[in-house]
Amino acid sequence: MSFWVDQGSRIAMIRILNNRFPSVLLDCKSLYLNTLRCMRILLVEDEKKIATFAQQGLKEQGFQVEWVDNGDEAYAVARTEPFDVIILDIMVPGRDGLSILRNLREQKINTPVILLTARSSLNERLEGLNLGADDYLTKPFYVEELVARIRAVSRRSDGHGVSLLKIEDLTLNQVSREVHRKDRKIELSPREFALLEYLMRSPGRVYTRTQIFEHVWNYDFDPSTNLVEVNIQRLRKKISDEGETNLIETIRGVGYRMGQSED
Repeated sequence: MSFWVDQGSRIAMIRILNNRFPSVLLDCKSLYLNTLRCMRILLVEDEKKIATFAQQGLKEQGFQVEWVDNGDEAYAVARTEPFDVIILDIMVPGRDGLSILRNLREQKINTPVILLTARSSLNERLEGLNLGADDYLTKPFYVEELVARIRAVSRRSDGHGVSLLKIEDLTLNQVSREVHRKDRKIELSPREFALLEYLMRSPGRVYTRTQIFEHVWNYDFDPSTNLVEVNIQRLRKKISDEGETNLIETIRGVGYRMGQSED
């Protein structure tokens, strides 16, 4: 029997369990209810006071937050780990925020980005938006406003904005949850759809087994499991008939990637 729990009830349950069992490290991964998944946020901010304030507020709202305080580390993490939203301060030590954003978009990493800036310059905001930022927020800010903006850019990313993903002749509609290869409709299970959607969001990007497992299955990775390999094999058979190009490439010793999307 399946059941659905709204976000507010879920957060309340997390708080109750944390209060009763403080010795247990409980985060959103350990409270997995049906197909509900906590959003994973990358927070890039070098001012400790602001970062602590934002991190605490986001965690109280049920988000999983990873905090990085310099641009070089942020860029490396954003390229190699999956996040639902990146909150990116423009002025950070090392590689600056706009440089990070520019390079992520050049590599077709389309994770939604919210820029943080202490400046109110119109030119800076326009530059960030033109580089591919989804929104911006001027410091100081209220956590409630940050949460609202995170949810807004996430909704747009999940189908209320760019709803159609396309790689060669394979299309995935994030709103209707339909998949087609040319004129052929492909029936997928919810898990197979989530796996394909994850791979298609960043075509050409290599994902490790660990990244795929933790994002699609929402559990800590178990090295002994072959769930990823089994589901990749099933997905390949469904999206590629005889004579059609195999769009899911195995990168030996690393993981998997999809082909390049159409411009």
